[in-house]
Amino acid sequence: MRFDRQSGVFMHVTSLPGPHGVGDMGDGARAFVDWLADAEQSLWQFCPLGPTSGAHGNSPYQSYSAFAGNPLLVDLVKLRDDGYLTDDDLEPVPEFSEHEVEYDRVGEYKREKLRLALERFQSDAAEEDRDAFETFCEAESSWLDGYALFMALRTRYDGAWIEWPQEIRTHDEAAIETHREELADEISFRKFSQFVFDRQWRDLKAYANDRGVELVGDLPIYVALDSADVWAAPEAFDLTEENEPAAVAGVPPNPDDDGQRWGNPLYDWEYLRQNDYDWWMDRLDRLFDLVDVTRIDHFKGFDEYWAIPANAHSPAEGEWRDGPGADFFDAVRDRFGDLPFIVEDLGFLDQSIVDLRDRFEFPGMRVPQYANWCQGGDMYQPMHYPDNSVGYTSTHDTNTFVGYYHDLPGEQKDCLHYNIGADGSEIHWSIIDAVWRSNAVIAFTTMQDVLGLGSDARFNTPGTAHGNWRWRCTRDGFGEHLAVRLASLTDEHIRN
Repeated sequence: MRFDRQSGVFMHVTSLPGPHGVGDMGDGARAFVDWLADAEQSLWQFCPLGPTSGAHGNSPYQSYSAFAGNPLLVDLVKLRDDGYLTDDDLEPVPEFSEHEVEYDRVGEYKREKLRLALERFQSDAAEEDRDAFETFCEAESSWLDGYALFMALRTRYDGAWIEWPQEIRTHDEAAIETHREELADEISFRKFSQFVFDRQWRDLKAYANDRGVELVGDLPIYVALDSADVWAAPEAFDLTEENEPAAVAGVPPNPDDDGQRWGNPLYDWEYLRQNDYDWWMDRLDRLFDLVDVTRIDHFKGFDEYWAIPANAHSPAEGEWRDGPGADFFDAVRDRFGDLPFIVEDLGFLDQSIVDLRDRFEFPGMRVPQYANWCQGGDMYQPMHYPDNSVGYTSTHDTNTFVGYYHDLPGEQKDCLHYNIGADGSEIHWSIIDAVWRSNAVIAFTTMQDVLGLGSDARFNTPGTAHGNWRWRCTRDGFGEHLAVRLASLTDEHIRN
């Protein structure tokens, strides 16, 4: 798929303004879409949308499901307007912070309101809405049934599913049927929450598309071990007879680190290939329904992946194994046609991954924070970005550009100034200008960089478990003067 020369802004949905402690799909999201349109931006990028876990620091990359939406993103005001909540139901609203997400408190509040909404839906819903709910459950049954049961089982059994009783862990039919009956109310609640998410998300997507803004979602190659995905479809993964990982994902050591053990289960790619990659096709079918463009996280894993034995003491004990490569993307193209992918190809950028990326003409990522500013021809300096690439000022995993610049050694700062023609006085606008001016077909900045915020607004620090994914923007951040300035740069550099 060939992209137009365009630009956009990254901001995860949880970072939006809203009245209930976390960004949601309500007025704050529409205000951001309006701001993007006023700024002449055609792309809104965000992290994966799945339900998160406090055990994983609420990382959207360690979700309970690769298919489901996060119920915390549901707009309670819309549920009130639809007649399934009242003003009294919503009160009292706790004193949530406008500047960061307090996930535990938000979750406690919103789940209670969603249960109230289900009660009213069951008693008062119009026939049209009941029919829509049934249609949704039937259309999405391939993943929804397993997800709803999985989440219901979590209310009965503590810990990850690999610690559950064996008959549940290994899907004994009689035990599963008994639990379906006993947990019927909880299963209905989980399905209702997904129905509401789906309906509200589709409304938001339509609103954005009508304003000329396309949605850029995120596809983590791996799923969490403690997820409905692995529990409900163990055959798709490299597991032992006890449904425990035989090996886990990570990356090997670099000269300056010891490697990383992510702990995600690996895929049984041979089984998937023999079955036409059916699990992946279902996953992509769902994702393509919710977003317009998809960023593939850790694209390297489709070429080859680092497999660490489950009982290994160090990531260094792993080995490279061949991924599905071109065969997978040929199958995806045969199923869906044009492939609306951009790919994260940072790190381990060897000829093999370049060949796979370029064979399908996927734009790769270029991030200036990885540049050596004093080295001529460095691939991460914006003046060297190729046409078929995506330039970023920052990402969800890096510091803000102001924070990065603050910590940059003096010589590197001088070289940065020289390379992009800046004096450092408004370094965030200087780097936005440089990335927008580059040849990259798509240019992205973050909302934090538009606002010129420092390290205290960093969204995530990889390798840390606490304090991430919390930053929020207020309505005041959607300033008209910022939209005008970003629109001016977009016009100057002929992006749309």
